[in-house]
Amino acid sequence: MQHEYFPVSPREGDERVPDAPPGPYLRVVPLGGCGEIGRNMSVYETNDDIVVVDAGVQFPEEEMLGVDLVINDISYLLERKSKVRGLLLTHAHEDHIGGVAYFLAQLNVPVYGTDVTIALLRGKLKEHKLLDRADLHVIEPGEEIHLGSFTADFISITHSVAGSCSIALQTPLGTVIHTGDFKFDQTPIDGRPSDIAALAQYGEEGVLLLCSDSTNAEIPGHTPSERVVGETFNDIFAHCDGRIIVTMFASNVPRLQQTVDAAARYERKVCFVGRSMLNVSNIAIEHGYLTLAPGQQIREHELEDYPAHKIVICTTGSQGEPTSALVRMAARDHPRVKLVSGDTVILSATPIPGNERSVGRTINNLFKLGVDVIYGRRRMAHVSGHGCQEELLMMLNLCKPKYFMPVHGEFRMLAQHARLATQTGVDPARIFVVDNGEVVQFTQAGANKVGRVYGGPVYVDGLGVGDVGEVVLRDRKHLSADGMIVVTVTVDSSDGKVLAGPYITSRGFAFAGAGERDGVLEEVRRAAVGIMEGGAREGLTEWTAIREHVHKGLQKFIYDRTKRRPMIVPVVMEV
Repeated sequence: MQHEYFPVSPREGDERVPDAPPGPYLRVVPLGGCGEIGRNMSVYETNDDIVVVDAGVQFPEEEMLGVDLVINDISYLLERKSKVRGLLLTHAHEDHIGGVAYFLAQLNVPVYGTDVTIALLRGKLKEHKLLDRADLHVIEPGEEIHLGSFTADFISITHSVAGSCSIALQTPLGTVIHTGDFKFDQTPIDGRPSDIAALAQYGEEGVLLLCSDSTNAEIPGHTPSERVVGETFNDIFAHCDGRIIVTMFASNVPRLQQTVDAAARYERKVCFVGRSMLNVSNIAIEHGYLTLAPGQQIREHELEDYPAHKIVICTTGSQGEPTSALVRMAARDHPRVKLVSGDTVILSATPIPGNERSVGRTINNLFKLGVDVIYGRRRMAHVSGHGCQEELLMMLNLCKPKYFMPVHGEFRMLAQHARLATQTGVDPARIFVVDNGEVVQFTQAGANKVGRVYGGPVYVDGLGVGDVGEVVLRDRKHLSADGMIVVTVTVDSSDGKVLAGPYITSRGFAFAGAGERDGVLEEVRRAAVGIMEGGAREGLTEWTAIREHVHKGLQKFIYDRTKRRPMIVPVVMEV
């Protein structure tokens, strides 16, 4: 997959960062993930060095027509590329590693992560034809690496993907704890709990800054253990006579393990369906994070060899992705899995903000097939991988930070997390609730916001990266709403008189009735003639002036006639 990358260019309205202060300093710049869900990326900069934590993507909202992914603008890093020492990855979710390929295509620095994180990243880099030149390093939790003036310590943490870590960054000014996504699950499925002792040790030694996951900052209490889902699966499996289809994020290996365990308990075979599900399950098995009984796994072509009550299918599509396996099953478009009455589908995930409509559409299609669908709060078939308020308070109390910066969340989540921090004794004056691109600077004298860099989105559209901006998205929305009318005319360059046309072409422009089309277009043509004749009488001879005159005149005429605002594209040719 080859992408076209667009060069760095100054952006109107950018604030600039002041010159470096005398003496040692630390600058923290979130380029994504603050004030939004997705595209997480944080920059940590000292006098001579920069390390970056995570490079995620954001999935487009429905109004982002034609956009495949949203990634971060890394202009700030490209302007300082000689200082960038490495990219550290907390875990393998798309909102943390999905943008790594785009990052490395512009800034090829060493990448560090745990075994599963790097293994899943390899597949992405291979698709982008970047694997051969990528400098990838597998790090064990508890292992330290030295990157210029930084020392990074990967600390095991529980989350909904194997190999998740918080990162302790030791800097000349003190230690920064970047939690990544986390919860404190005391009974994790893989038997690898959060390294609370390491966090507490850093807290005793002194933490300058804590940057902590804010996803569930609005929710009181604790997040339930992943084992609760296993109990739900056991109950559901015990009462199902047909096939069971479980959809989840492919990267949620603990959830996969619980599905496999429940299937084994009721003597069901397991089939992984969907490219990413197959890829992740193979990697998890290879690295010892997923265990199946001998002969338990079957392939898609073997599904017909077993009765319905002996089958469990693990598949993708929990977010209603158009090409995912579950969505194709719901639309009766999957080549091998045809859902029927008696099947049970378990949606073991909650919709990411922006995906609610597509998920709802999938659920409706499943019900139309007569399938029993278990979703939402109907049963405890999903628990969050993010800690709720009590766990966020626990992280604050373990780390005892001098300064606090909530990250990874919409602004209301960051604000609520900031309020929680004050309950643990953090001085409100030392809490920084920031937006993407804001720069917080630490020196021996203290800390404060010192400016802003561009932290906006870059849109990926097909093979183009960065060539779609807000104007293009606005035009696409305009086209999708009311269509387009093209007016083609040839004029005399000397006096502006019409020599041929105007010819009217429309695409996607709706009419009150099918029979009105020709009549309305003829009215538009006659209006265009009148508008152009009026322009000629006014002495308009320049094609740019004629085009603008036609655009404004037809826009008013069409709205008065139809109450619609199609995009008007005048094409004026001079001879």
